[in-house]
Amino acid sequence: MWFHDLFFGTGIAHSIFVLALAIGCGIFLAEKLKIKGITLGITWILFCAIACSHFGMQLDPRVESFAKDFGLILFVYSIGLQVGPGFFSSFGKGGLKLNMIAASIVLLGCITAWAIHAISGEDMATMTGVLFGAVTNTPGLGAAEQAYQDVTGAVNPDIASGYAMAYPLGVVGILVSLMLLKVFFRIKLDKEEERVQIEKGEVKQVQHFDLEITNPQVDGLRVRDLSLLTHVTLLVSRVLDASGTEFMPDADTILHTGDKVRIVTDSVNEKTVLLLGQAITIAWEEKEKNVHLVNQHIVITNPKINGKKIMDLKVREAFNITITRVRRAGIELLATPELILQLGDRMTVVGEQEAVGKMAEAFGNNLKKLDTPNLASLFIGVVLGVTLGSLPIMLPGLSQPFKLGIAGGSLIVAILIGAFGTKYHVVTYTTTSANLMIREIGIALFLGAVGFGAGKTFIPTLLDGGYLWIGYGVIITMLPLLLIGFAARKWGKLDYFTLMGLIAGSTTDPPALAYATSQSTVNDRAAVAYSTVYPMTMFLRVLTGQLLIVLFL
Repeated sequence: MWFHDLFFGTGIAHSIFVLALAIGCGIFLAEKLKIKGITLGITWILFCAIACSHFGMQLDPRVESFAKDFGLILFVYSIGLQVGPGFFSSFGKGGLKLNMIAASIVLLGCITAWAIHAISGEDMATMTGVLFGAVTNTPGLGAAEQAYQDVTGAVNPDIASGYAMAYPLGVVGILVSLMLLKVFFRIKLDKEEERVQIEKGEVKQVQHFDLEITNPQVDGLRVRDLSLLTHVTLLVSRVLDASGTEFMPDADTILHTGDKVRIVTDSVNEKTVLLLGQAITIAWEEKEKNVHLVNQHIVITNPKINGKKIMDLKVREAFNITITRVRRAGIELLATPELILQLGDRMTVVGEQEAVGKMAEAFGNNLKKLDTPNLASLFIGVVLGVTLGSLPIMLPGLSQPFKLGIAGGSLIVAILIGAFGTKYHVVTYTTTSANLMIREIGIALFLGAVGFGAGKTFIPTLLDGGYLWIGYGVIITMLPLLLIGFAARKWGKLDYFTLMGLIAGSTTDPPALAYATSQSTVNDRAAVAYSTVYPMTMFLRVLTGQLLIVLFL
């Protein structure tokens, strides 16, 4: 009957039907099935595909292979584009320490997986799957499966089975580890909040304040000299002189005592105010009615602006306008002369209404243009990623060349394009929704295909000793987190919010991040730590996923 063939038949159309069925069911469960706010998320697709396969639904081998590889490429490449702009800057002040701790968690997890393999005699390929289920990292699973296929020319369903068995308790184990560290160190959140407030080195946020210059040492200095005097990077967006005249200064404007100024900076502190004068409040908005100055946002949608430094655009000379801030991917940046602008940046500018209008026209300011996806950079990047992943690399001690694979190659190319593409005027901008759509489609195809491949042997493997993999996964999840978390707190002196964000980022686990951010409504240190270590962690997970297979298979 046609109805039976629809579910249990063969062919391309049947494969598309059952793959879409598994994906749809998995997404439904991800949205509806939650226990105290915790869900397995999109990983439900894997379990639904395993169930479909177990009951006799199968994919055409060609569809399965294409969905798995192409889905993995889309997923990994979109992640690379997302983390690329902040990848290298994450190693800046404070970031290097956090990334080293996160790298230690990744390394200790790999060592733990290898140790269990050596003690129990469990196949290393299987333990690699258990490892990435235990740390809830799907790109690592994809890299491991691709590396195994490259080395052996065959597919090992135990990799996906190990991942599936370890994943559920992996999610729980990460949260339990955070709670155990809190109990062990007797952490009280209110006391931790006080510590955060008094600590120096808070995350920089662009803000502005007004002051009157009263320090005689400032009299006669140029605006550009203020940063040298205060040792703080700052901009002066407006000046109200002693005669009551308001104007926009440039870097060579000379300041005098009695001038009232608006300072824009990402390092405001009491010392800055004391060095310059005294804090005041000015109703600039009311004065704008007389001097025709406006504060407005302009979105860069002109591709010609992409990759250019603010200093090279000479907006002051061309439009008599000052750029004070740039908002990019939800983060506000101080508009320093060296800042490189990207398509999609939202600038805060100050100037006369007519001049602002002309600048907006020159810079684009057409949001509809951002709705058009830049498919050229996407597919050219995929071509370069697959090419890089296919290159044979000789490593000492290996009898055959090592390859980055489609996951590693695509991730590295995407990171490089995201980080440096703008310098070469490559348009890499993708709306958040578009990037998320590409990523979710990619991971859905990948997990669906992997689940169908592993479904035939999942239950027999589970009954034939595979249940031990669940215990192995718990060890791999919690041992590195507790040991490194203990060291980071005791000797690294990390506050609990930063520690939670770091642990969540080192496992690339959104539920752990959600738990961490819910612990404080005052500071965002958990989210900052997560975003700081996430790019490097994702890169290391993909790389180690392949190395574990190549080195120990």
